Amino acid sequence: MRDVARAAGVSQATASRVLNGSIRNVRQENVDRVLAAAAELDYTPHLSAQAIARGSTNTAALVVSGVDDPYFSSIAGGVTEAAEAAGLIVTMAVADRSPERELQIVRTLRGMRPRAIILAGSRIDDPGTRDALAQELDAYREAGGSVVLISQHDLPFHTVSIDNYGGARQLARALVGLGYRRFAMVRAHVGLKTSRDRCDGFMDGLGEFNIDIEERFVVKAEFNRRGGSAAARELVRRGLDGTELVFAVNDVMAIGVMTAFRDAGLVPGQDVAVAGFDDIGPAVDVVPELTSVTVPLRRVGLHAMELALSDDHASRIVPVSTNVVLRGSTPRR
Repeated sequence: MRDVARAAGVSQATASRVLNGSIRNVRQENVDRVLAAAAELDYTPHLSAQAIARGSTNTAALVVSGVDDPYFSSIAGGVTEAAEAAGLIVTMAVADRSPERELQIVRTLRGMRPRAIILAGSRIDDPGTRDALAQELDAYREAGGSVVLISQHDLPFHTVSIDNYGGARQLARALVGLGYRRFAMVRAHVGLKTSRDRCDGFMDGLGEFNIDIEERFVVKAEFNRRGGSAAARELVRRGLDGTELVFAVNDVMAIGVMTAFRDAGLVPGQDVAVAGFDDIGPAVDVVPELTSVTVPLRRVGLHAMELALSDDHASRIVPVSTNVVLRGSTPRR
């Protein structure tokens, strides 16, 4: 820094302001000279040192459950769009739906001092890590960082809350309205709150019409396409026994269900209907197009970044509504 200031013919304080991006009170000619000197000397600011001086870096950290799921890539698109508009760079870490991994990532991020930490993805019931995670996030916030959660508002931080329960309940009502009466369900394990909320909403929606799903037609599997395929094969093995429609708690599972049914000689939308949740892009690329519940995922990411950049100190919950979209995979009976 001293060498740059000397070469530019300015004070070290002026050189520091220019190279740290604080140029409001620096004449343009001095800005140009400092930048030219820095380029000639091949000087770049030390980001870790800047983070210590400022209390944060010009980055925002996004923690997702996976990178191969269009659900998270759509959210990441919204987060990145809002971050770039604010002059921030987004870094991403993958927790793989592991509470322990998520906690480890947050602890590491605290030392890297991002401007914000956004946790996207399904919350998992894990008393062993929940309190520790809340403490880490609270300490980070007390140090000046911003915390935003996406999905359930079960921790005392800014949250973009998706109406998983309400959307699934609306879907059940719509499917009964199409004439369906005999259902099966493909879900994740009970500890995954997103899956649990969607299951509860769907069952309560069916309950309004005195319809229930037999326990043998509720299959638990991984919360991904592979899990959906495995669950569909298990349903075929158990015997569908007149099942008219299979509800999978997310679209990637539903697409896996359709693939496995087709492999078993069943035609989705004809022999058995299929519905999902999230309305990801590939939902309209499969044949027949998948009935789903629309979650405005890109807007969710935008809302999350806007919350992260807000000056609100009190935790806010921003609700995001969902809407049913009926397509060819669930024709009227």
